[in-house]
Amino acid sequence: MTPLYIHMMKVGIYARVSTHDQQTLPLQLKAMRQYVKQRRWKLVQEVEEVGSGAKQRPKREELMKAARRREMDAIVVWKLDRWGRSLPDLISTLTELRDLGIAFVSLTEALDFTTPTGRAMIGLLSVFAEFERDMIRERVKAGIAQARAEGKRLGRPQTAAAKAAEVKSLFKNGWNKSQIARELGISRGSVIGMLK
Repeated sequence: MTPLYIHMMKVGIYARVSTHDQQTLPLQLKAMRQYVKQRRWKLVQEVEEVGSGAKQRPKREELMKAARRREMDAIVVWKLDRWGRSLPDLISTLTELRDLGIAFVSLTEALDFTTPTGRAMIGLLSVFAEFERDMIRERVKAGIAQARAEGKRLGRPQTAAAKAAEVKSLFKNGWNKSQIARELGISRGSVIGMLK
């Protein structure tokens, strides 16, 4: 009789706390370790990240690189907001993990993407992320249209250099540099620079 080999799931856990909320770190880690033990998975990487609202999460990126190298089969997090910086970021990383065949579990929301229901949730989250992008796009377009209707100038404000002809004209007419700067709403240094 041929022996039956069962592949043990290799798991990475990711815990992140803000600089002001570090006391929850042990709680997160304990809950995730217990979950991994209950599932009879093998913990191969444990990542802790501390920081408030950081755009870059280097430790999370290290975990993603390990996932890309297929060093694990699943990632467990305490909460979705601990993993994703924003909804689009969350969707893109979850989609990448799904495409890599890496399972994802969020304990607090009871989302387990190793199940059919969990995999369906990724699809729903993608729909919501697309909806959010569309809503933002529509609000921006409406805001631009409203500003134009009110006669507001759009784009970057004019720089002082665009007023060079006026500066030279006023100076020829006897205005001093400080008066020109006040009149045109630019710095005295800009006026001096244009008159050199």
